[in-house]
Amino acid sequence: VSENLTGGCRCGAIRYECPDAVIFAGHCHCRDCQYASGGAYSTVVGVASESVTIEGETSAFTVDAASGNTVTRRFCASCGSPLFSELSANPGMLILKAGSLDDPGRVTPAMHIWTDSSPAWAETSGQIPEFSGQPDL
Repeated sequence: VSENLTGGCRCGAIRYECPDAVIFAGHCHCRDCQYASGGAYSTVVGVASESVTIEGETSAFTVDAASGNTVTRRFCASCGSPLFSELSANPGMLILKAGSLDDPGRVTPAMHIWTDSSPAWAETSGQIPEFSGQPDL
């Protein structure tokens, strides 16, 4: 069993690998993650950018988020799978989409962030901390 985190898009055109050195894992409820996931939040995993090896070409969409940060979302142009994001506020961190991991069960979300943006119908378990905005990581 590999000790590295591996993942990629649905069609296999893009693959990534990085050491299992997770900086944080959580559910982000910001409006931009809602757009990117099509749901109430996106489950994300922060890792050091320089530790990630990427094979294949990603497409990108860059937007100014409500937080004031610039967010670049990377995805597969062939199958549309969202893969990871880059935030201007965290230049050394890559934010992987947990659903793009080969084994999403390898990570355990430890927080909900940007819950002030969460729709009223979104449910949280109350079992992990909830932050109205971005906590210090």
